[in-house]
Amino acid sequence: MANIQWYPGHMNKAKNQIIDILELVDVVIEVVDARIPLSSRNPLIEKLAQKKQHLIVLNKADLADPVETKRWVTYFSNLGHEFVIALDAKHNSQIEQLVTLIKQATAAKTKKIMAKGALSPTIRAVCVGIPNCGKSTILNRLVGKNVAVVGDRPGVTKNQNWLKAKGNIQVLDTPGILWPKFDDQEVGYKLAACGAIKDSIFHADDVAIYLLDFLKTNYTRQLREFTRVTDLDAQSTPELLLQLTKQFGYRDDYDRFALILLQRFRKLKLGRISLDWVAHND
Repeated sequence: MANIQWYPGHMNKAKNQIIDILELVDVVIEVVDARIPLSSRNPLIEKLAQKKQHLIVLNKADLADPVETKRWVTYFSNLGHEFVIALDAKHNSQIEQLVTLIKQATAAKTKKIMAKGALSPTIRAVCVGIPNCGKSTILNRLVGKNVAVVGDRPGVTKNQNWLKAKGNIQVLDTPGILWPKFDDQEVGYKLAACGAIKDSIFHADDVAIYLLDFLKTNYTRQLREFTRVTDLDAQSTPELLLQLTKQFGYRDDYDRFALILLQRFRKLKLGRISLDWVAHND
């Protein structure tokens, strides 16, 4: 399988802009993909947020395995992260709770400012995360209208914009950023499967085979229901991909079917699935 890397110039520029803006913000809202809460955490963001109040938002919880999502919230809490929330920004779930967490995270600073005479101090937050994790959708929910550009592909947000949100909060929208090198190529495959990397960057058949392998081991029932193949271990995973290519009507065009399989996974056609499991990281 080929290595996956994607770090275009605009990501490095965005990283530098975030570093420059950190002094102005009170809280960092780190958005991760609930299907891959660990693999979608940019290690750079963890480092940058060390001296700031820090929220972790597991977005797209409607796409993830709900049992695993609960475990991940507990996992991050046990690591010492005081403010962790799982939500579904697309359907406006838990947004009010997110506003409450932002206010809780900044309560001490707000109290100090109010003690000096300010009646309603503005809370400044920066929203950061990998591409296509739903940052802009979260911001639109916080603001109450569609002011941030959204899309179901990475690289939609190109610039940084301050947005006035509910509760006297100002939030900075930022482009999604990855990191220059994935030390573990499995992270690259998970990011690709979930749509955080442009489909043109990687070989779809490699990622589809990785996904099928994971599903065969961890989500056997869902894979059987989707493929209607009862004995998933009767052949190798590449052979299974070829069989499914023919079965779904794509003849020998397994590259095209591999991409179709990834798209169907992203659109819940295989059910609510998490590719990061807490048990695999204990």
